[in-house]
Amino acid sequence: QVQLVESGGGLVQAGGSLRLSCTASGIIFSSHSMNWYRQAPGKQRELVAGITSGGSTKYVDSVKGRFTISRDNAKNTVYLQMNSLKPEDTAVYYCNAVRPFPPVIYWGQGTQVTVSS
Repeated sequence: QVQLVESGGGLVQAGGSLRLSCTASGIIFSSHSMNWYRQAPGKQRELVAGITSGGSTKYVDSVKGRFTISRDNAKNTVYLQMNSLKPEDTAVYYCNAVRPFPPVIYWGQGTQVTVSS
């Protein structure tokens, strides 16, 4: 059974930092691309950051220079370090794992991040 479990969310003041973690089980973690998405109330889910199995990263423009995605294949865990948080970063953050072939996507249950002004 595949499970992705996010943790590390919470309430933080603007300008603060949080580190999200997503630990996977039931998959060959090292062969999957890993992504962080977020969904704010009334908005569509958006891709925040991604990291391939080879370690290449990508970010949405709004978080470049503030967020860093990384992975530890030995721990089956992907991280999202979030610095200089803004109220507009408030959302439920989800991780997903993407197996390239055959294509399968797995999702975690999400963790709430709230940034107060």
